[in-house]
Amino acid sequence: MKAYLLGILGVVIFAITFPMTRLAVGTVEAPQLSPWFSALGRAAVAGILSLFYLAFTRTAKPATSDWMPLALTSLCIVFGFPILTTWALRYVEAIHASVLYGFLPLMTAAIGAYMTRQRPSVGFWLCAALGSVLVIAYAVIRNSSTWIIHPADFLLFAAMLFAAYGYAKGAEVTAHLGAERVICWALVIALPITLPAALMLWPSQPISTASWLGFSYIAVFSMWLGFFAWYRALAIGGTVRISQIQLIQPFLSMAFSVPILGERLDLLTVAFAVLVIATVFIGKKL
Repeated sequence: MKAYLLGILGVVIFAITFPMTRLAVGTVEAPQLSPWFSALGRAAVAGILSLFYLAFTRTAKPATSDWMPLALTSLCIVFGFPILTTWALRYVEAIHASVLYGFLPLMTAAIGAYMTRQRPSVGFWLCAALGSVLVIAYAVIRNSSTWIIHPADFLLFAAMLFAAYGYAKGAEVTAHLGAERVICWALVIALPITLPAALMLWPSQPISTASWLGFSYIAVFSMWLGFFAWYRALAIGGTVRISQIQLIQPFLSMAFSVPILGERLDLLTVAFAVLVIATVFIGKKL
């Protein structure tokens, strides 16, 4: 139960990422922070916080065998996922991106099962597949008159692959390093690139307060604190099973988009959210 509670906490934190990222970068018609600055700047802020955390807790350096998994985690979580999603969200709405994000749990489960040689039950995989089908069905029904493949969708799919691999690779070393230290070291490894890049990309034009608030959230919570809960949940409960909690993330993102971006939440969204959540809990029992 502890793993699922930590997983839900992590998912709630991550669910606010898309609307806050959209708030930070703005739109093509009304741009705010550049996608490059939003992606690398948030990693730089989180990296500095990580340095303080590691120093305050007097954390020893990872073992030699841990550096490669940490480097791969950094490549995926610090660079791949943030860069691709921030660029995509300049061109598509947060709700659009949230729907596509429904594929991530299945990707994470598949990669996690392969890496850890786990063999979940057939019932579990059926629930995982059903949850993904429900997300796809929701997208088709909701956007039946307007749904098209946008070029930004390819960025989002690539971002999900980076995230799925980064989650699984980070969970690999969380058991002996600890969730907090995994994300902190991944961010510190990237700091020699992210900090100079953020300083060079610092915006020269006026930026709205709302945009800076969005950036602050994705830097402190999405890029840092959220992983404290998420990697610990993956380590305790297993990447394959805990990843399915992410099936509720698209619907949470849509719900948060209402107060943050002024988008509408309708009965259809609520109904599908209930069905998807049901697949998560049923899969937990199988």
